[in-house]
Amino acid sequence: MVIYRADALLGPSIKEEAGPRETMNSTETAHLETEYKEVKQQDTSFDTFIQKVLSYNPHADVELIRKAFNLAQDAHKGQLRESGEAYFIHPYSVALILMDLKADSASLCAALLHDIVEDSGISLDQVRKGFGEEITILVDGVTKIMGIQYETKEEYKAENLRKILLATAKDIRVILIKLADRLHNMRTIKYFRDDKQRRIAQETLDIYAPIAHKLGIRFIKGELEDLSLKVLEPEAYKQLRGRIAEKRAEREKKTAEFIRIIKDRLKEHNIEAEIEGRAKYFYSIYQKMKKEGKGFNEIFDLIAIRIIVKTLPECYAALGIVHELYKPIPRRFKDYISVPKANGYQSLHTSVVGDHGKIIEIQIRTHDMHLIAEEGIAAHWRYKGTEKDSRFDRKISWLKQLLEWKMDSASANEFVETLKIDLFENEIVVFTPKGDPISLPEGSTTVDFAYAVHSNVGDHCSKAEINGKIAPLDHRLKSGDIISITMQKNAKPARGWLGFVKTSKARSKIKAALNIKMDDKPGPEEDEPPTNLAELVQLPGKHKQLKLSKCCSPAYSVPILAFTTSEGKLTIHRKDCPNIHSLDTTKAMAASWKPQAEQDGIKLRVTVNDRVGMLADILEVISSSKINIQSVYTRTKKGRVTITFRMHVPDGIDFNAIIVKIRALKDVVDVRK
Repeated sequence: MVIYRADALLGPSIKEEAGPRETMNSTETAHLETEYKEVKQQDTSFDTFIQKVLSYNPHADVELIRKAFNLAQDAHKGQLRESGEAYFIHPYSVALILMDLKADSASLCAALLHDIVEDSGISLDQVRKGFGEEITILVDGVTKIMGIQYETKEEYKAENLRKILLATAKDIRVILIKLADRLHNMRTIKYFRDDKQRRIAQETLDIYAPIAHKLGIRFIKGELEDLSLKVLEPEAYKQLRGRIAEKRAEREKKTAEFIRIIKDRLKEHNIEAEIEGRAKYFYSIYQKMKKEGKGFNEIFDLIAIRIIVKTLPECYAALGIVHELYKPIPRRFKDYISVPKANGYQSLHTSVVGDHGKIIEIQIRTHDMHLIAEEGIAAHWRYKGTEKDSRFDRKISWLKQLLEWKMDSASANEFVETLKIDLFENEIVVFTPKGDPISLPEGSTTVDFAYAVHSNVGDHCSKAEINGKIAPLDHRLKSGDIISITMQKNAKPARGWLGFVKTSKARSKIKAALNIKMDDKPGPEEDEPPTNLAELVQLPGKHKQLKLSKCCSPAYSVPILAFTTSEGKLTIHRKDCPNIHSLDTTKAMAASWKPQAEQDGIKLRVTVNDRVGMLADILEVISSSKINIQSVYTRTKKGRVTITFRMHVPDGIDFNAIIVKIRALKDVVDVRK
């Protein structure tokens, strides 16, 4: 992600930074009023620390935590941070952040000890002898790689990130400790030199804030984003602070009025509810302004309210009452209770117009939903302890799917770049026929769903039903869809699937089944010039609207069949396509490839590693065979170039021999006709 300036959107005036923290009220939270709190010159005694732990966990292992506390103090004695304060302040603060997530004893011990292996003479074996295997695994998970030389600093950082995520797939507490570690480092980032601040802030926006979002930990995500914005766009951040402070009194007055009216009406219907003003994070406001091209007043001149009730039926009852009071805005209602977000978030969202023309954004949820909304997966972990179940595994399925992709073969740098893409993809939630939710990236197809259920389901899927209706395998899914997959023993993945699947897992499994190298290019690019199939395929009668089936991607010379679609178009399948049995045979039509002599407009796609003279080498092979090239189209992606040639091949030319010659050229990755 790249941050762009928003000065023009925010307007010319710049307010001064706010002063010391003011008294908090019910409608604004700390992150909108003052600097994020730095842990400095505070009471770091064990008695103060353990009292905070016991306040939420009376069964905490006090002696084990005391042992970790004392060891961390001793190990870091004499060490100072960039700020000049004692280094022990850092692990102490990381543990405090984890207390906000109600962390267990093992997590707190690991937080206190997370830097001692890197920064003192204490080894993992010593940690294991003193604290056991569970805590050692957590400490090792967040400990940087030591004793191995890497060519670049970027590669070293990438390998460390991959190590953390591998450990996280086994124990989610690893990433919780790392997120707390990053949050405290961001709170004290001003002590680093400017270039290091920007590098850390950008990495936080690219990696750690999105991970916190995926895990549903709202307060960590929001604070990481705001602190990153403050470093990367200080003027935009300063203006947002000023504008928000400027309108606070007026906004609080209107918010209090709306809260009173709604609360009184809910009481009339015997619904007890907590109603509070809902603060917005700076970064979310900033992003919305950029995305919608609106000024600050257009985005922030609204009231945000959250209604928390006791039961699920009361959520919908409260929604009806709100809609009786105020006119709802069409298309602004979202039911995330019936169809939760991929990170487990549940709530009803609606926007209404108040009596004074002000827009009110309202969220309605139960207390349990609110806990999940704020703490995400950490709330689940708190109740389940270290006992995992299938529902918990689904909550981190995105991470496990990512780790399955090129985990062994990909370079660490490539892994991190892929991670950035996957983290920023919007997600949908679809369901199996039994009602089990499956999280997928937006744009996923039925094949992606099949592989998300199980690799074997994907490898042998032959037909799909979506919401009770037969749908093609390349159908794009949407949240709430119920998908049923039919499997056939003789069905197998087709290369054409690579042209439409979205998930890394599906792509890697398809390539493994087809024995394709992991770095081979997928199917045709969407914006390549279309082939005129009517010039290449022999059919009874004249037909202009033809397309190649994406499920089997028939190549020239293989036996084919044509099927009429519901739109009256013709789709060309391989005769041995495993999906043919699911199609209506009455709509089948004999088809064959025209002889080469009749073809005018053969298309050849060549994928190469980019280098000087590559195109000239290919053109030499083609032109020396007396073939007339009609057009050349190129596309570059990640150092690879796909060159599409359209050409007329005269009668008598052995085109297969030309393909062999092109394949023999240096840096040619793939050749397809």
